[in-house]
Amino acid sequence: MNDTRQYAVCVKNEGHEESLDVRKIYEVLSDPLAESRGFLRVVDEDEDYLYPASWFLRLDLPQEIETALAGSMRG
Repeated sequence: MNDTRQYAVCVKNEGHEESLDVRKIYEVLSDPLAESRGFLRVVDEDEDYLYPASWFLRLDLPQEIETALAGSMRG
């Protein structure tokens, strides 16, 4: 795994309203097997979960924003 973090914004949470927030930005972990099956592995509250990839839009962020998000999501 490289040092580049990936992020996605949640656009749907059908049936998972209590655990997944629409419009929230989540860190994405690389999981090629899950992605090949249509899922995305996201981090929330220091745990990772699989959700349908169609519920998220990946973000291509400037480095400054990625750095700021990485710091805020750790603590």
